Amino acid sequence: MKIDVPKIAYLVNQYPKVSHSFIRREIHGVEASGVPVGRYAIRSCHAELVDEADQKELALTRTVLESGGLTLLKSLTKAIVTRPHKVLQALNLAVKFGRRSDRGVLRHLIYLAEACVLNDWFVEDGIQHLHAHFGTNSTTVAMLCTALGGPTYSFTIHGPEEFDTIQALSIVEKVQRASFVVTVSSFSKSQLYRWCDQSQWDKIKVIHCGVDRAFFTEATPVPSEPRIVCVGRLCESKGQLLLVEAIKPIVAAGIAIKLVLVGDGPLRPQIEAMIAESGLQDHVEITGWASGETVREQILAARVLVLPSFAEGLPVALMEALALNRPVISTYIAGIPELVIPNSCGWLVPSGSIVELTAAIKEVLELPSEVLAQMGHAGAERVARYHDAEIEARKLADLFTETAKQPVVETVLTEAPSIVIPLAQSSQ
Repeated sequence: MKIDVPKIAYLVNQYPKVSHSFIRREIHGVEASGVPVGRYAIRSCHAELVDEADQKELALTRTVLESGGLTLLKSLTKAIVTRPHKVLQALNLAVKFGRRSDRGVLRHLIYLAEACVLNDWFVEDGIQHLHAHFGTNSTTVAMLCTALGGPTYSFTIHGPEEFDTIQALSIVEKVQRASFVVTVSSFSKSQLYRWCDQSQWDKIKVIHCGVDRAFFTEATPVPSEPRIVCVGRLCESKGQLLLVEAIKPIVAAGIAIKLVLVGDGPLRPQIEAMIAESGLQDHVEITGWASGETVREQILAARVLVLPSFAEGLPVALMEALALNRPVISTYIAGIPELVIPNSCGWLVPSGSIVELTAAIKEVLELPSEVLAQMGHAGAERVARYHDAEIEARKLADLFTETAKQPVVETVLTEAPSIVIPLAQSSQ
């Protein structure tokens, strides 16, 4: 029997978004593999978009909350009238998940109304499978879509937020109800193995976030200027406060250095205050949100990219820097050691260690540019081998096509299996 190529819906809480260019690349890669994709978001963040590619994606995206409260009410009423049994099942799920969550039952009832709107759109657009990014509210809405009688769903779990709140987000039951689950690193997969029953392990797949082949261009010389760059949202988990602390002794020793922070976020006022209090205005620059091309230029203008994260999945910024033949400094956490090989393509330091971070930065400033170029080349080879966006998207497209071949089996679960953590491990 001939199987038609399925049309897939991608659902993200906010899409497009400045920090989610990897999702845009993934969608384009899936479409290049011959699988059509519809873009859907719960809410918009169009005001912060600076990249022309994101603005083009915005025009292709249907956003639930921009449709208005009346649309939510109409879709919910229609679902109650046409499929009351399904609505009751989904309502029970929403209430159960809401009671576990720190967001409460009311917010989950809104998710139910959002799912009703999406299912109406999916019928209009001919969607056969739904894929969500992040195990948070977008996957909750995807699961409710399926419970209402909509298409099957899968989702990509990145971490660290999902692993920090695994029970409040009902991740175990979301995995059980999904057709398959994607993780971005072996570390992330191990965290799901830790919580999920072994019977669910086969549906958990590692598919890396990827870098566009446009990044794999001829290597440019590593600059001699003492310039380093950090690319990422300005937030606690990325460690920019620690990075500013780490350059203080370098400046105090009279060593020339310029740190460029590319990004924006809630921590910006605190970082700016620290820069002013420490007299580092001539040594630290914050660019704000930047286009993909500007990010590329900033990386190429630096000797190294530094990302001293406290919590991560597997940062795309590291992949992009390595693809551009620039070595990186990062931390021994999550999936980062799966990409960055110390003394080969960069440095890894213990997360939270100012002393070791300072030492790594000083070494970068002292090494000849030729040595840094060799390290960058080694990193580019690793990214080309393991993080080619086109290859990784093709793996995902194959999963979508395979899922479309499977008969739809309704999953009926009452409660997720109880999770017991041995007392000896619970304090770790």
